Amino acid sequence: MITVVIPTKVGIHNLIVDMKNVHQYYVYILASKIRGTLYIGMTNDLQRRVYEHKMGITKGFTSKYGVNKLIYFETFKDVNEAIEREKRLKKWNRAWKIELFEKNNPSWQDLAKDWYDDILTD
Repeated sequence: MITVVIPTKVGIHNLIVDMKNVHQYYVYILASKIRGTLYIGMTNDLQRRVYEHKMGITKGFTSKYGVNKLIYFETFKDVNEAIEREKRLKKWNRAWKIELFEKNNPSWQDLAKDWYDDILTD
């Protein structure tokens, strides 16, 4: 349990939050390189999942094709919304996906490149 302090017009209120009940979900896009292979996934722990992709922990598509650079992600509070978004994005054609993330990441920078500096080196 943590206490969150919320300022309001009538004063400050403390809100007790059970972190076990606060959930966050992510839909993310990885790339192998600029203009390379793309992968779309969904997780409740983005940092852990990206680490798994970077280390090739799970054998499959991303480890086979070297897809491990986080180039885009969205955050959701509802798991069903995240699942639906992932399914929709997977149906999009490649050009639409590229247009989506190039609005904020035109050079396909790895958004997680500094997350593991003490563990990984490029």
